[in-house]
Amino acid sequence: MLTRIDAGAPYGIATGTDGALWFTLVHEGRIGRLMPGQEPVIHQLDPADGQPTVIAPGPDGAMWFTEGKAGRVCRITADGRVTTHAADSPYGIAAGPDGAMWFTLNQGNAVGRVSLEGDVVVHPLPTEGAGPVGITCGPDEALWFVEIGAGQVGRIDVSGKIEEFPLPDQESRPHAIVAGPDGALWFTEWAADRVGRITTDGIIEEHPLPRMPEKGVAGEGDGVRKAEPHGLTVGPDGAIWVALEAGALARLD
Repeated sequence: MLTRIDAGAPYGIATGTDGALWFTLVHEGRIGRLMPGQEPVIHQLDPADGQPTVIAPGPDGAMWFTEGKAGRVCRITADGRVTTHAADSPYGIAAGPDGAMWFTLNQGNAVGRVSLEGDVVVHPLPTEGAGPVGITCGPDEALWFVEIGAGQVGRIDVSGKIEEFPLPDQESRPHAIVAGPDGALWFTEWAADRVGRITTDGIIEEHPLPRMPEKGVAGEGDGVRKAEPHGLTVGPDGAIWVALEAGALARLD
């Protein structure tokens, strides 16, 4: 099932504590909120070119997201109120099992932790040029993340111990990751148009996504394009939802 989003290009997506799907529109500097079966509500951010990417529910009941270009970690409430915190090149963000928010530093090649009081600790990654992006809290109470530059999935526990798991295709550009309802971790492979699954003991499998029909009027745009999967989340219906930069949200049975 696909839900067209005409207000921009969906990128990050998450299910909020309010039961809605929240998503970022990276190129337009907007945050969207969708209750399944209803029309989406779009909030414009300032600045509009901050490039909001991922979004995650926090332990405080709000949604948290990062703006890579603006260098900020941000918080948004259900009615659209935004507060910001300066950060050095943040990308992915997720609530940890310790009541703090954990985030990736894509260009800094590290994983960071910020408490709700603003205290920050940074953990460098062992693989040079790994380029960490998506991050999520796993069923084993560790943080799991994907390395788009190295083609790996990483794991860090609250003590800072790091493990890395190479993917079968290390050119697949893994982008986002989420804990699934089946006790495993699910992640997108942007360059390969696939969704992958990894168990907590490192067993990996992959599933291809269908390509998207081109948009256009009759007689134009009748081809197909790459789906370009980025963010993904477990929706309020228990299914995996994937944000496709090609212009849709995909639901996986």
